Amino acid sequence: MSKLCRQVSIESPGPTLKECVFSFDVPVPDVPLYGARIRVAYAGACYRVSRTRSASVCSTSSVSSIGSLTGEMESFGMHNSAPAQYIGLRDGALFPGYEVAGIVDAIGSAAECTDGITVGTRIVLYPYEGVPHGYADYIVVPDFKCLVPVPAELPLSIAAMLPTGALLATNTVCTATECLNSILEGTNRKDRVTMLIVGTGGLALWALRIATHYFGQLPYHDRIHISVASLKDEGFVLAKENEEIKVVQWSEDLYERQLIERTIDACGGPVDVVLNFGTTSRSLHRSLQCLAPGGMVLVTEDIGEKLLPKFAKKAEDMNVNIVVVPNGTIEQLKELVELVANGEIEPPPHSVFPVEEAQEVVRKLCNSEINGRAILKFYNVD
Repeated sequence: MSKLCRQVSIESPGPTLKECVFSFDVPVPDVPLYGARIRVAYAGACYRVSRTRSASVCSTSSVSSIGSLTGEMESFGMHNSAPAQYIGLRDGALFPGYEVAGIVDAIGSAAECTDGITVGTRIVLYPYEGVPHGYADYIVVPDFKCLVPVPAELPLSIAAMLPTGALLATNTVCTATECLNSILEGTNRKDRVTMLIVGTGGLALWALRIATHYFGQLPYHDRIHISVASLKDEGFVLAKENEEIKVVQWSEDLYERQLIERTIDACGGPVDVVLNFGTTSRSLHRSLQCLAPGGMVLVTEDIGEKLLPKFAKKAEDMNVNIVVVPNGTIEQLKELVELVANGEIEPPPHSVFPVEEAQEVVRKLCNSEINGRAILKFYNVD
């Protein structure tokens, strides 16, 4: 008789927030020939409304966890002959959990191990297309190229925050760096540039801390000025942790023109690059109006898919650009793991909850009662 393990379904909660979390006993998955079986220790808490690339709801922001990512398995040269049960035991709409950290439980007999990974290695999972859903005691991966070792000094609860929100913020900052470099060193070079981060919660905080780190290493770092447009009071308070960062609160009870004028004034003039982690047409429209001619708004891939067709013509008429940024690469994830492990980038706050409390966690997420990222604990490995 096959051994059983736990798998959790976190579905879209109804008006009463009841019965949106379900637990099942499922067979422990067999180890794939070329891959590995992972014992899940921690997974970022979120739920998804559908299987499409709609926004997840979690404690970082409404877009901090992305389900379907563009990094196809084939782009890593992965073996794709694994049976369907190795990709996910149930419908992906019901079993999200793409922020997964754990340990290698078993290795396939024909697997080609990389990065010194062996049984017992602490890992974080890069969220490739078709990634197995992490709300289970065990998951399997078809190839080692999606596994990133986690140093002993980095707690796995923190490592679980890196594969989606932190990685997306990293790639957005890297893209912004290229944009700023073209402005500072290009034909129509400026002596000073301003970047505005729009958002609240963990995703914007990741971007702020990552940008501060990367920009600090640039030869022209003193010519880059960062401002934050906070969507909530908590984001405003957390952003004030850096006295050099100018903060403007986008209070929805003000007229649109007042918010735009307030933002431009706080930034010392029109903005050159906006990192927009908002999810609404209003947020994007406001960001465009804060830009200097030739400026750029960077949006995440899921937002770009929904809003770019609506705003492309307007951006062209305003002589500004909308740049769609996908989730980062596995190479960026490896670098991010090292930077956080070494203390060069400090992660935003997070709270760990036993997976048995998932129902209550969802309730708190829906009511914004959790400070920082919510992480579900499946197994005590630390």
